Amino acid sequence: MQSGFGAGITIPHFVGGKPLVGAGRFGDVYNPATGHSAARVPLASAQEVADVVAIAQAAFPGWAAQTPLRRARVMFKFKELLERHADEIASIISAEHGKAVSDALGEIMRGLEVVEFACGIPQLLKGDFTEEVGKGVDSWSVRQPLGVVAGITPFNFPAMVPLWMIPVALACGNCFVLKPSERDPSASVRLAELLQEAGLPDGVFNVVHGDKEAVDAILENPDIKAVSFVGSTPIAEYIYKTGTGNGKRVQALGGAKNHMVIMPDADMEQAADALMGAAYGSAGERCMAISVAVAVGSAGDKIVERLIPRIEALKIGPGADAATEMGPLVTKAHLDKVHRYVEIGLEEGAKLLVDGRNFRAPQGYEGGFFLGGCLFDHVLPNMRIYQEEIFGPVLGVVRVDSFDEAVKLVDDHEYGNGTAIFTRDGDAARDFAHRIQVGMVGINVPIPVPMAFHSFGGWKRSLFGDHHMHGSEGVRFFTKLKAVTSRWPTGIRKGADFIMPTM
Repeated sequence: MQSGFGAGITIPHFVGGKPLVGAGRFGDVYNPATGHSAARVPLASAQEVADVVAIAQAAFPGWAAQTPLRRARVMFKFKELLERHADEIASIISAEHGKAVSDALGEIMRGLEVVEFACGIPQLLKGDFTEEVGKGVDSWSVRQPLGVVAGITPFNFPAMVPLWMIPVALACGNCFVLKPSERDPSASVRLAELLQEAGLPDGVFNVVHGDKEAVDAILENPDIKAVSFVGSTPIAEYIYKTGTGNGKRVQALGGAKNHMVIMPDADMEQAADALMGAAYGSAGERCMAISVAVAVGSAGDKIVERLIPRIEALKIGPGADAATEMGPLVTKAHLDKVHRYVEIGLEEGAKLLVDGRNFRAPQGYEGGFFLGGCLFDHVLPNMRIYQEEIFGPVLGVVRVDSFDEAVKLVDDHEYGNGTAIFTRDGDAARDFAHRIQVGMVGINVPIPVPMAFHSFGGWKRSLFGDHHMHGSEGVRFFTKLKAVTSRWPTGIRKGADFIMPTM
């Protein structure tokens, strides 16, 4: 890789074990803290994608033939290298995405957990065996790799989300083609280099950059057997329908509107601190960000009065500054989109208690894509700022009178990604966890992202497909089940059977 991030840099594809600069169209990669174009990235054509897939397809037989233990050893080495280079990768992420370096380091650590999980692949791929299912007949099941699989990943977690997919897919014996976001593509290339250094054979893992043309080429290529995706719901639905329409296995994680229910008995200081990190961390550009605080009864005034001074005191600046708590948004277009949502909220009648549009960037960063934290109160369910995913540092407070009303509010929303409840009441917490129609639930935990040995995924229009990501669900997604029934000759011939075999 032509390393670094700055003027004149071209961020290459990584194909067949080496960097490759495309020959067609290019896009700009910006430094969100300054607003300046700092590098360029090739946008692959359909033919270039086909060439990459062919390289992966050629590498598949050799990689699939490796024992699970040998594949695990590559993961162990990759884990060591990822730990060694974590600070470097975090700086790359911060420069291209805008998030604080400390936050970028946190996403690498969460991705590293999946690598650690994949190191156990010899155990995870063990099948079932039943002796003597019939006279002299044994039966067993095995899980085998699919072939070439692909990942299409978003800008908000340029290391963690690819790491949700890559280690499990590779450890299961597949070859992988990654199409990362063209907004912050460098981290994926660095991951490819580290996998190569860890001993992964050429062509087993490849990175191809691009836009919709590259995405469609992945979805239509017959040699790609499965596609894993994270992004917005409209695109997730498109990926799912197009991919399955072309005979592929697809898991497509979509958008979210995550609610945090605050009961009157909650520890309000704890709840306010939790909301600050969950709503404004990474400038709200997280699929698990809390964007709606559901205040039950007297909790409304209590939580609002604690949030206002905290939001106003947010330390906002370039991600490389160690004091920064919240960095800029990823692009000017996204900044403009979030600005427009703030205007819509005012037009709809919500009360804007903290207006982040008043934020002024520090000297030298006046062109950056900065927005301060915004807080709306008295948000109603019919408002667009409640219904739609804003994906920015905008928190809305909805006030309800009862626990049952809060549950109904969460359940009625079209998204079902994550939710949380803050309370001291064990009965309310248990009832909430049991009843709520959401895929991931936190009890006094604002961002309930499961550990790697569990699986990540939402319900309703937050997930298209049958499998969640990583954990045991990831192993199932990236393998196909084969059942074998065996009988060895005993020297006794009874003639042909023409009826359905029974045991």
